[in-house]
Amino acid sequence: MKNYYITTPIYYPSDNLHIGHTYTTVAADTLKRYKKLMGYDVMLVTGSDEHGQKIQEKAKENGVSPKEYVDGIVKDIKELWAMLDISYDAFTRTTDIEHEKAVQKIFEKLYNKGDIYKSYYEGLYCTPCESFWTESQLVDGKCPDCGREVHKTKEEAYFFKLSKYRDDLIKLFEENPEFLQPESRKNEMLNNFLNAGLEDLCVSRTTFDWGVKVPFDDKHVVYVWLDALLCYLTALGYGTENDEKFKKYWPCDVHLVGKEIVRFHTIIWPAVLMALDIELPKKVFGHGWILFENDKMSKSKGNVIYPEPIIELYGIDSFRYFLLREFSFGQDGSFSREKFLTRLNSDLANDLGNLVSRTVTMVEKYNDGLIPEALKAGEFDDELKELAIGVSEKVEEHMDKLNFSGALEEIWKLIRRTNKYIDETTPWVLAKEGDSERLNTVLYNLCESLRIVSILIRPFMERTSDEVRRQLGFSDKNISWDDSKVWGQIPVGQKVNRGNPIFPRLDIKKELERLDEANSKLIEERNAKKGKEKKEENYITIDDFDKIELKVAEVLSAEKHPNADKLLVLQLKVGEEKRQVVSGIRKYYSPEDLVGKKVVLVSNLKPVKLRGVESHGMVLAAEKDGVLTLVSTLEDIPSGATIS
Repeated sequence: MKNYYITTPIYYPSDNLHIGHTYTTVAADTLKRYKKLMGYDVMLVTGSDEHGQKIQEKAKENGVSPKEYVDGIVKDIKELWAMLDISYDAFTRTTDIEHEKAVQKIFEKLYNKGDIYKSYYEGLYCTPCESFWTESQLVDGKCPDCGREVHKTKEEAYFFKLSKYRDDLIKLFEENPEFLQPESRKNEMLNNFLNAGLEDLCVSRTTFDWGVKVPFDDKHVVYVWLDALLCYLTALGYGTENDEKFKKYWPCDVHLVGKEIVRFHTIIWPAVLMALDIELPKKVFGHGWILFENDKMSKSKGNVIYPEPIIELYGIDSFRYFLLREFSFGQDGSFSREKFLTRLNSDLANDLGNLVSRTVTMVEKYNDGLIPEALKAGEFDDELKELAIGVSEKVEEHMDKLNFSGALEEIWKLIRRTNKYIDETTPWVLAKEGDSERLNTVLYNLCESLRIVSILIRPFMERTSDEVRRQLGFSDKNISWDDSKVWGQIPVGQKVNRGNPIFPRLDIKKELERLDEANSKLIEERNAKKGKEKKEENYITIDDFDKIELKVAEVLSAEKHPNADKLLVLQLKVGEEKRQVVSGIRKYYSPEDLVGKKVVLVSNLKPVKLRGVESHGMVLAAEKDGVLTLVSTLEDIPSGATIS
């Protein structure tokens, strides 16, 4: 049995996943089911990328710890994957202990090899994308990936020698045209990044601490993208004593990713693997976005469509079919509720659902529910047979290119042709004329065509496949892809079992209202839940507030802490009293800038020693997107004044 390894992105759980996120996972699951039908031993890995500054800030906004925050989101992700029948083999989290240990080992290995070194980073950083950019890479002065503001940052950091692997990466693209698909993505990587030259990559941060600690320098945490990419190895046990899966399944056959993260997967990732002397993945496929009315889905724009209401109202298979049929996997596509409902009516209700219903009903009506024997060939039979046994080969050609929409179109050609066959052969006329042999042949051909359809749609719509086969009288699920290439396998005399319509027709106007209402209700419920959790965590009573003493203080002097790079030692005047306070603001203020400034002091904190220097109190500051400023008063109030 041949092995096949597929991955989805390691999703960033800053909020609930919407339709755009589910797109990749549904595609990966479909590919897995297809390969399994073909006899492969398939490994599908998905997971969550839970570290980084953005997660830490989101958790703080919600009044919980980062781990508590991501635990809730990950729970929702797993429930969504279960709802979608996603058959993954490993869900790896960057907060898993085994993963963190392996990341530390890998980081240390690269450091000892000389591919990671310590220096200072000064440049532009996008917090939402957790990405560093040069001035030339910005678009209109903003992040080229998400279009949001970037900010200048300077900090001590470790760097990976990405520039060292530029020539090897260019060679990879030139000699392996299948490595990155579709072709347009490859041209983008070459023209926008590789040909222009590569800078070394900052792979650690010190301005926050929510991440994997650098093993030999614990004031640094590993850069979130390096941490996440390594999940593709650690999910297989790489870096642990139990690495049999790594030996069995690596190299990865295909990484499925959204186009916005192609750079990380085709420049940073292969360079890291080269440095580790690990074989490169065979393919990275960067699919397009699902837009809403031609605009990217965004919670801030209020145009997010969640999959749960669609699934609850219309079923898993309707949703999966639409995602894979409506959009070309390599290109952007625009989602609308009306498009979804229209395709459900046309393709699923009118074409497939109607074919199953008509066929099974006629077998019951004309042959007591038993599949008859084909005894009398006639016009149109050979055309149907040739099309039916030739579809699987065409589907394979499309699936090899990850053209899910093209594969489904080939299957639907057979479904539409079989419906046309009914109109051409007119079984009701044959029954009226008493031509039972020809009638039985037509009924057999219809059942056999549906048997082949039930196999072909299985990777995309397993529940529907099961229901079609149940109505045709099959009780087992022992199905092989090769069974779709042979005509004449449905058993004569097998009893059909007519059921309810698989896909009933819908009143689109009414369903649009139902779907809008269900999506809005879900958003309201989630917002209310988050608001409630936030309030429960953040609300304090007036009695709690009365315990805090806030006073105005004047900075008399400031000096660098003798034992800590981030700290300043402040001498403060608080009325007639003098206080010494140690504060972590050295990155943002020089000592001479602070003298004479009025600050807000929490004056009744218990004195502590910070790196050997006593600190009595805490000065307040506000921080957002890496920019920090000390809190002061609008008017010039004397030091020692109480704030209430």
